[in-house]
Amino acid sequence: MRVWMQTLMAAVFVAAGILFGAFNPQPVVIDFQLFLAHASLGVALLAALFLGAVLGGAAVTVGIVWPLRRRLRKQASAAAT
Repeated sequence: MRVWMQTLMAAVFVAAGILFGAFNPQPVVIDFQLFLAHASLGVALLAALFLGAVLGGAAVTVGIVWPLRRRLRKQASAAAT
């Protein structure tokens, strides 16, 4: 049941992203100083949202998850000895 629900939610978000991109077809140019990127407004916003989520997840992983796992490993090894 859980896998089915996750698949359904993923399909809903993919459909929402496709609709968002379709309803925002205006061309935009993004200047990265070294090169220019040409895309539609919808694609540019979805890419920025995805990149922000990935970078935020990486920051949480590096700043919180890894230190907690390291501390948990230390405590488990200290309790085993």
